[in-house]
Order: sequence, then structure tokens, then C-alpha cells
Amino acid sequence: MTSPFAIEVPASLLTRARNGEAAAFEQLYRWFERPVFTLALRLCGQREEAQDILQETMLKLFGKLSEFRGESPFWAWLRQIAVNESLMRMRKRHPTQELDLEGESDFLEADILLPPQAADAQLLTQAMNQLPATTRSVLWLYHVEGYTHDEIAGLMDKTISFSKSQCARGGKKLRELLNIDKEVLSHG
Repeated sequence: MTSPFAIEVPASLLTRARNGEAAAFEQLYRWFERPVFTLALRLCGQREEAQDILQETMLKLFGKLSEFRGESPFWAWLRQIAVNESLMRMRKRHPTQELDLEGESDFLEADILLPPQAADAQLLTQAMNQLPATTRSVLWLYHVEGYTHDEIAGLMDKTISFSKSQCARGGKKLRELLNIDKEVLSHG
């Protein structure tokens, strides 16, 4: 799976880092500090926790760099470490949290798509931060990172229906928070 935020990493840099060169580790950290932090922040919603996730992800990167085989883009591999770290922390913090909206059982993925007017990053971020952490994470993983419901279910140790329902319910709540009528969606 390719992220829209892919960052090309020269093989020579990875080799230098694998050989223990401090400058190479520092360069990797600097290249990926912002994308990892942003991903963690989107998933967990708290700056302090995102900073902790960044640090843990980078420690794991340096400890597991020898395991990277180059079969996928480096960012996809590192992103997976960051996602796993974020979800692990969320499970510890909110073991059973999910959005509960009565009567919402349709898994209409088209209902979640947002019109261009909702693309204002600040409003969207504020609305996303009002969602429960689990719901926010499912929405982010599905719509931004491109994970499938099956992959999300595996990552979160849940069912595919859980992922679909969190997307449907979270999308409905997000539309409410952004004051988006369902009619707008059908005209987009």
C-alpha cells in the first residue's frame, strides 16, 4: 500500500544507518519526524501523546532497521510502525471506546465523503478532534492512509463490520459537526 505522503529514501542512507552512522540516523529522524508526528497526532488527537509516539516509533526504527528488506517503500514500513504504536497506546488509554450512535447500522461508504467546502483543514481538524479516538483513527486510516476495512480490523483486533460501522458512524457525526447536509454529498 502506497501512502500519498511517500518519501524516497536513498539506499545509501539506509546502509549508512544500518552500519551505525549517527549522521545517517539523524537524517532519517529529521526526514520522518514531521510525517510520523502528524500521523500520530491524527490518530490520537493529543500533541503530547503524538510526541511520545514519535519518540517510540523512532526508537523502534533504529532498533529494527536491520529488518527492513526494501520489499515496500521505506515510508510504508515506518508508517506501519507508527500506526501500530499509536493504536497500542489508544488501546491502553481507551480499551473499549467507540462512537455509539443509535440506529446507525448502514455501512454506506459514500456517505462519508466530504465535499470540497469541508476541506478547510482547521475546521476539519477541530471536528475530527471531537470524535472518539477509535473512530477518528478508523476514519484517518481508511480515508487518508488508504487502509482497507480488513486491514484496519486486523490492526485494531476487531471485525471488518467494526471498521465499517466506525466509518459510517464517524462520517455521520463528522458531517453533523461540519454542518454538511447529506444532499450536498449527492451533488458532488
